[in-house]
Amino acid sequence: MPVTWAALILLPLAPSLLPEQWHHYVYSPASVGLWMPTMVVAPVVVCAVLRRRLRTGGR
Repeated sequence: MPVTWAALILLPLAPSLLPEQWHHYVYSPASVGLWMPTMVVAPVVVCAVLRRRLRTGGR
C-alpha cells in the first residue's frame, strides 16, 4: 500500500524533472486531453480486470 501512495504522489511531479523545453509537450492541451479521460476510464478497466481478486479480498 505505501508503494501505491508513493506512486500517486511522485508520478505527477515526475515531469518537473525533465528539461525545460520538454514541458511544452508534457503539459500540452493534447496530453492533458488524453490524461483526463484516462483518469475516468482506467479505474473502471482495472476494477474489471481485477474483479475476482477484489471480490475475494486479495486471496
